[in-house]
Amino acid sequence: VQLQASGGGLVQTGGSMTLSCTAPVGIFTNYALGWVRQAPGQEREFVTGISPSGVGANYGDSVKGRFTISRDNAKAAVTLHMNGLKPDDTAIYYCAAVRSSPNYAPSSVDNYAYWGPGTQVTVSS
Repeated sequence: VQLQASGGGLVQTGGSMTLSCTAPVGIFTNYALGWVRQAPGQEREFVTGISPSGVGANYGDSVKGRFTISRDNAKAAVTLHMNGLKPDDTAIYYCAAVRSSPNYAPSSVDNYAYWGPGTQVTVSS
């Protein structure tokens, strides 16, 4: 599964940023998607996951209430809106996917089977 992420860059504390990820249209609706991040010297951290249907979504504790994931199956795209960004959000963000049932939403790093190239998000203090 080829995943292509876009977005990322530099933002100040308290700012917002949007990441997007696309996958081949023919398989998109059969896969749960989401994001995992990794800061320098740290383990990968689950950020969020959304079900193939878009009905269910899960978030890591550190981003709940600040990040929102959504998907547009017609456009084969998933979007992560990040608000209230903090320096601790600085990391490489990876789009990830797993083939799943319609209403299954990943809730941990280990739930994912496929990974795209990462995109850097840097939050300055």
